[in-house]
Amino acid sequence: MSFSPLTNQLIDALQCLPGVGPKSAQRMALHLLERDRDSALVLADVLRAAAEQVGHCRLCRTLTENEECDICQQSRRDRSLICVLETPADVLAVEQAGGYRGLYFVLLGHLSPIDGIGPEDLGIDRLLERAADPAVKEVILATNPTVEGEATAYYLREHLKPCAVRVSRIAHGVPLGGELEYVDGSTLAHAFSGRTEVVDE
Repeated sequence: MSFSPLTNQLIDALQCLPGVGPKSAQRMALHLLERDRDSALVLADVLRAAAEQVGHCRLCRTLTENEECDICQQSRRDRSLICVLETPADVLAVEQAGGYRGLYFVLLGHLSPIDGIGPEDLGIDRLLERAADPAVKEVILATNPTVEGEATAYYLREHLKPCAVRVSRIAHGVPLGGELEYVDGSTLAHAFSGRTEVVDE
């Protein structure tokens, strides 16, 4: 048995989503068509509107419908700090964790010569322009602790040297509440290499 052409097109289209294979896409498509057509129409309308209207903030490059995102518009943010992240999802994670009150810059990826992603694709020239602002005192490199993320952080560190800013890297290592015997070797090695001095307060 085969589905109708439009049903097959819907199943194929749903497979563009991360982690959605043929079977999952088929279940989603059949659910929307058999049981929830109203939601399917709402989903179609919202998806089209988002695809047409959501762009990138002119300052930090996160997703927004406006020229500047809500975070960049907040006057209470500490404008002396810029946290560099790989994706808009990383911004959400940092915001939900709380504690950071500075601004952001989203690379929208990481350096990956194999995939043809170079510095010009990540807007690094725009980051350097922002870092040159006298109001900026520190750039925090918060790229992921992957090979590509570390290479991106190293590249940024080297290119930020001419700017009169402090460049820091977020700590990686043993998770809070973790036990050493269950931590993998590379994470433990990274924790030791990134150790800091214990000082009296």
